[in-house]
Amino acid sequence: MSPRPIEAADRWWRNTVLYCLDVQVFQDSDGDGTGDLQGLVSRIHDLADLGVTCLWLMPFYPTADRDDGYDITDFFGVDPRLGTLGDLVEVVRVARANGMRVIIDFVMNHTSADHPWFRSSRRSKTSPHRDWYVWRDAPPAKQDAPVFPGEEDSTWTEDPRTGQWYLHHFRAHQPDLNIAHPPVQEQIERNLGLWLELGVSGFRVDAVPFMFSSAAHHGTETTGAAPDYRGADHLRAIQRFVARRNGEAMLLGEVNLPHEQQLHWFEAEGEASGLHVQFDFVSMQQLFLSLARKDARPLAKALRDRPELPEASQWANFVRNHDELTLDKLAPDELEEVFEAFAPDEGMRLYGRGIRRRLPTMLGDDRAVRLVYTLMFSLPGCPVLFYGEEIGMGEQLDVPGRYAVRTPMQWAPDAGGGFSTAPPSRFPRPLPTGDFAPDRVNVADQRRDDGSLWHHIQRLTERYRDEPSLAWAKLEVLSLRQQAVLGHVCRDDDWTMLALHNMGDGHETVKLEVASDDGPVTLVDRFDVDATPITIDGRLEVRLDPYGWRWLQVTPASAAIRRV
Repeated sequence: MSPRPIEAADRWWRNTVLYCLDVQVFQDSDGDGTGDLQGLVSRIHDLADLGVTCLWLMPFYPTADRDDGYDITDFFGVDPRLGTLGDLVEVVRVARANGMRVIIDFVMNHTSADHPWFRSSRRSKTSPHRDWYVWRDAPPAKQDAPVFPGEEDSTWTEDPRTGQWYLHHFRAHQPDLNIAHPPVQEQIERNLGLWLELGVSGFRVDAVPFMFSSAAHHGTETTGAAPDYRGADHLRAIQRFVARRNGEAMLLGEVNLPHEQQLHWFEAEGEASGLHVQFDFVSMQQLFLSLARKDARPLAKALRDRPELPEASQWANFVRNHDELTLDKLAPDELEEVFEAFAPDEGMRLYGRGIRRRLPTMLGDDRAVRLVYTLMFSLPGCPVLFYGEEIGMGEQLDVPGRYAVRTPMQWAPDAGGGFSTAPPSRFPRPLPTGDFAPDRVNVADQRRDDGSLWHHIQRLTERYRDEPSLAWAKLEVLSLRQQAVLGHVCRDDDWTMLALHNMGDGHETVKLEVASDDGPVTLVDRFDVDATPITIDGRLEVRLDPYGWRWLQVTPASAAIRRV
């Protein structure tokens, strides 16, 4: 049976506000020092008030806990420290009651080395699970570089029991599954089917190019990989399976590739048939280059180069995610510029390509922080927030690696940040200190302060949700004389908005020609509800403060906007 056609009402992912969180550091309900699903239930109303419409839960499965839950030992359960399957259903139910959907991390590129499948696989060459992983008699002469340089020096490890080598793109304790092997594909469908039956609305698919490419690329005489396996076709089969089980379910993909290569994972022959949403890694990285230079042109170029997507597809716009701030698509000299600006100390950097800091500590200026989020919400696509961004949380650099930005959520100005009543020594990770400690940065205080970052983010979600056309509008990037200013026009059939964002610390004056064949043009400030509409006929001059912005709705929507 073919999946039913996706109607416009089902394409909720095209204008949702996503919020990523790690259950174990979000809210502890029972005082044991670890966040849990019942704690999340108690905080859903806070996220609804913020304007979130979709929760993205990082892995909550049983785990060996050597990679923050991404080293999974059972894909069909919940880590008992975090709760039960019943607790997860309660999260989904309460979220729905508050106008939110829930998506979860789908991590079947690899398992933990402690997973029963791998334990069986490594016992002997004749194990029934042997072909579930990728084995070779010797590593290939040419192999992929490790994802985590400095932690691993190869993507292959010899297993002494059989003398063969197994593939692991990530860490040696995370062996890659052989996704081309039909029994593994059956397990993938069983797993997706379970969570869809429990009410989730989709999946964030981890490491897409690795998951759907490694089996075909590394297939050997010892694996069950089909020689004609095509990863993109398999992904589309998964999408069809998901659509049959739940017509509204979405697939959000982690695909850190150049824009044109991302299209391969979106569509087939111009039709949306793969991932529904992908993170725009390229524009994110160019954003930080622009911020470092106080020059909007790198970001402007990236946005101009964003390819047009199939109708049911969407970009996910984000500032940073739960990993290191990856900058691997920048040229070496550009990377060094961003490092010098935002990670001057070696301890702030990771893997030679990323930064393990949060935005407020990098920028050091509240005006710039607000400017960045305003810009993110002004772009066609769906915005993605990482927990704590709404209050400007900082990092804890005493924590190793990526964990520096995965510290407990700061709800209140007490010693435990309102995260738990347990002593902080029992928390999964220590809280930030100094200017970013919970007594300085927390939800409770900011909710009482109308001028806080929390309220600024809330206003952004309101404006974004009030105008659905913004999410799927056509993007026109203007060529301005002011190098620090990003100017763009979002245009739908009967709606147009002019957005100007000053990425520099000086005043800028932008001069534009705004003209319509239908006579004078009216501009309405989308941020100042009390502002009087401006009617012009030809010339527009806008003065921007340092890190200032303007969102101006344009009527008629057909008006032309160009640089003077």
